[in-house]
Amino acid sequence: MAVSITIGAAGLSLEEVGGSVAAHLTGTPSPLSPLRDGIVWEVRVPRVLTAAAVGAGLAICGAVMQALTRNQLADPYLLGLSSGASLGAVAVLVLGISLAGVAVLLPIAAFAGAVLALLATLGLAGALGALTPTRMVLAGVAVSAFAGALTSLVIFWSATGDAYREILAWLLGSLAGARWPSALVAGLALLAAGIPLLLSARRLDAFAFGDAAAAALGVGVQGTRWLLLVLAALLTGALVSVSGAIGFIGLVVPHAVRLLSGPGHRALLPLAALAGAVALLWADTAARAAFEPRELPVGIVTAIAGAPIFAALLARRRSEA
Repeated sequence: MAVSITIGAAGLSLEEVGGSVAAHLTGTPSPLSPLRDGIVWEVRVPRVLTAAAVGAGLAICGAVMQALTRNQLADPYLLGLSSGASLGAVAVLVLGISLAGVAVLLPIAAFAGAVLALLATLGLAGALGALTPTRMVLAGVAVSAFAGALTSLVIFWSATGDAYREILAWLLGSLAGARWPSALVAGLALLAAGIPLLLSARRLDAFAFGDAAAAALGVGVQGTRWLLLVLAALLTGALVSVSGAIGFIGLVVPHAVRLLSGPGHRALLPLAALAGAVALLWADTAARAAFEPRELPVGIVTAIAGAPIFAALLARRRSEA
């Protein structure tokens, strides 16, 4: 994190970063000028903390959903949660709510959108027959496409002026606006929903053998599945509200970690959280530093890097089969 904070248009040394952070944590005067101290403490520190929390949370959600659906292509995007959260966030942005109102309502709207998308996915999958993993994924694809179409309709119909720029950031995924409130929202969501998901490893291992086997092992199948999916929706909604829609972290990171840790979730979940935090932190660092003075939305970087990695993982898995 400290190295990432030093990288950017305003070059900083590790000593300067350490001095500024130590001054704020201890309440002593900062050794830096007000401008450079503001760059460290008000801009880069909250941004890297937000990136780490978002990356960890998305990776946890991806691993949990892949276990619950027994489909390794599942992640918050495939089941429609991210699209629903984006729709809720965009709806708040186009209403022209004041900045203070946006800070409060955006996480709520994103969470509501994610939960509604989850309910729509489960409802549609249930209407098609038994709630199988394949039906859940197919229903998620349909709900995701529908939520994406509604988001485009809202933008086309209502967005004017600067709202286009803000909305485009949500759709592409960006941490450029991350400040301390964003870091606080992402951190609290990770504590409130991420930790219970991390502690669900034994139940997720049981789901890997199918619903009948999980029930035989003493797991309340439907109740546990609903609880874990709602926690994943809560976490996804909160993360999308501060970062927009960032793809491939929830899909690729669990796959890559599983190659090293094996399928057991006791090791997979914490390692995926760590790897997701590191991956998104450095993707965001590349997004803001690789093409200075222009900054790319980090969602573009994760897509460019994630697509070939995912293709390579699929090819390796096929060669091993």
